[in-house]
Amino acid sequence: MGTLSKTQRRNRIKKRSGVTLAGTAARPRLSVFRSNKEIYAQIIDDESGCTLAAASSLGEKTGQGVTKIDQAKTIGQAVAQKAIKAGITQVVFDRSGYLYHGRIKSLAEAAREEGLKF
Repeated sequence: MGTLSKTQRRNRIKKRSGVTLAGTAARPRLSVFRSNKEIYAQIIDDESGCTLAAASSLGEKTGQGVTKIDQAKTIGQAVAQKAIKAGITQVVFDRSGYLYHGRIKSLAEAAREEGLKF
């Protein structure tokens, strides 16, 4: 058995944490996905299976020449504002197997600054 690639390691962590992470109507799940260029965040109620709020760097105006970390901050603020408008103040943070640093960390901190609790 050799070493794992980044994707294999992330999928293993995601599978392991997926057992314990679930969003309810009272406390939905803030799920994050990052690609090489973009970052996406959505707030999901797993009981009803619907997305309550979402933001992505594709849909939001982040500007040209902005770093990916600043882009993630913008998305964190946007998803938090949409969640608060929908009446959501507490969420469960699902980092989808990504390590908590860089873009994931900046998105989470920006969402906390806007008023989301997790």
